[in-house]
Amino acid sequence: MLSEIQEFITTHYVDPIVTDSGYNIVNTLTWAMVLVLCVYALHSLKVFKRLGVTIDQRFVIGVVCYVLFGSSLRVLEDADIFAPPLKYIFITPNIYFAVFAITMVSLLLSLRIYKERYYISFAVIGLGLTSLNFGVLFWSEGIAHPLEALLIVALTVLIAASIYVGAGFAKIEFLRGRFNIAILGAHLLDASSTTVAIDVLTGYSGKHVVENYLIDLTGTGAVMYPLKLLLLIPMLYLIDSEFDEIELRDLLKLVVLVLGLAPGCRNTILILFGA
Repeated sequence: MLSEIQEFITTHYVDPIVTDSGYNIVNTLTWAMVLVLCVYALHSLKVFKRLGVTIDQRFVIGVVCYVLFGSSLRVLEDADIFAPPLKYIFITPNIYFAVFAITMVSLLLSLRIYKERYYISFAVIGLGLTSLNFGVLFWSEGIAHPLEALLIVALTVLIAASIYVGAGFAKIEFLRGRFNIAILGAHLLDASSTTVAIDVLTGYSGKHVVENYLIDLTGTGAVMYPLKLLLLIPMLYLIDSEFDEIELRDLLKLVVLVLGLAPGCRNTILILFGA
């Protein structure tokens, strides 16, 4: 019985990290439950409220800097900059915990030193760490696919802008909010990076269970566009309409933003440097 449990854990949790083979249905559901518990803990313990931090535009911009840091750090692992066992820290889900810890330390340090103007140093530290990662990537890998990376950004902006303008004509106000359109843009970046990687560059493959299934089924990475929109638009509507508590609503939106932006940035940086 014990050996069977060990084999199950090794097969579904350990091997995907050691071999960087991506997700399976078991660890996908597990990490999803861990995420839910973490969000619940952050909210129930009122972590941000105790710190005196409001999830506003300035805070979100700071968090984005650390998403860029984490995404570029993940690409450093893809480029084999790190050797085992250190590299295992920079593979999902471990990298999320590592980057979260660094983000919180930076936030606490900024709050302690700069008080209510914490957001400036908070963002600067994140950008500094990101710049360091980019410097290492530029030195070790060099720019490989600048046009493809630019195409990813262009597709993202074009589609997000179309949704924003279309929502204005259709008078769908919740899709005109800055936070909501930023979330859509983050996930559209993820979809665009998948599309360019699969359909333009080829040689790349997804790491998520549903993603791989749909790409195999349709033969194109562009299937991620309707999937993202069909999931996100109702989700954003429900968050806006069903959650009256502003702190919880904004926390949920921040999590959804990060879940789209992190893989989108990682894929784009990966393509840019050809790592």
